[in-house]
Amino acid sequence: MGTSPHFRVGIDLVRVSAVAESLQQFGDRFLQRVFTRSEVAYAMSSPPLAASRLAARFAAKEATRKALRLDGVGWRDIEVVRQPDGACDIQLHGVARAVGGADPLALSMSHEGDHATAIVIADRNHP
Repeated sequence: MGTSPHFRVGIDLVRVSAVAESLQQFGDRFLQRVFTRSEVAYAMSSPPLAASRLAARFAAKEATRKALRLDGVGWRDIEVVRQPDGACDIQLHGVARAVGGADPLALSMSHEGDHATAIVIADRNHP
């Protein structure tokens, strides 16, 4: 045994209402501390969906931290990047990239009602 698993999985569930409360209470301070400019721009492009979109991205950041064991890494060092076809990927920056490496990450996010979730799978066996 003694070998590390080929895949690592992280999952997270976030209450959309908790994110909406943080937005209302802390506004731009909350956004700038947790999200990148492009994440905020996408979320705010549809105000009725902003809290849901941000909650899903927060869940993706937390799931990434779990999959890669990135304790203590800044939130903005983990970015959800939306592709032209609507799919989303994780991009690591700064300390997260240095610690987490360049292993491929698979991301799936969803939000419904007061819940947003994300799952991240890291392929630790990639050459």
